Amino acid sequence: MEKELILLNEYCRKSRAELDFILRLESEGLIETEVQGDARYISLSQLSDLDMFTRLYYDLSINIEGIDVINNMLGKMRKMEHELSVLRRQLDAEPFFGDDFFDEF
Repeated sequence: MEKELILLNEYCRKSRAELDFILRLESEGLIETEVQGDARYISLSQLSDLDMFTRLYYDLSINIEGIDVINNMLGKMRKMEHELSVLRRQLDAEPFFGDDFFDEF
């Protein structure tokens, strides 16, 4: 399956973000871009992250290092939410006490 790509120059024009900002995000490992010919692209799957980083930087004046910290914290929160969901499903599937536990009281 071929991934959908977005031309970075077009993204910059529409979002009013600077290409240098996006390249700094890439150098920090926050996004990945792809070069084809003379043009640089980002995959559609990364667009929501790029939009969030752009808003943090331009609207809230958070620097690249701060964006990296926020991104790491969000990743940890997503992981914890997933683990909590798994534990809840396990708890629902396997009752902690046997059916006759409360009969003793």
